[in-house]
Amino acid sequence: MRTEWRKSSHSGMVNDNACVELARLPDAIGVRDSKHPASGHLALGRRAFTGLLHEVKHRP
Repeated sequence: MRTEWRKSSHSGMVNDNACVELARLPDAIGVRDSKHPASGHLALGRRAFTGLLHEVKHRP
């Protein structure tokens, strides 16, 4: 199975140096640094990923 990564819509413009990529994995959501894709990724369960998004959106 080939993993398809996409840039997060919240990462900024095309030339932004702070880009995050996301991918749907079989049992998780993958998160990686688009500048260093070969460095690996963080795999978060769907509940953990939802919690992360909530924290990011609601933290001052």
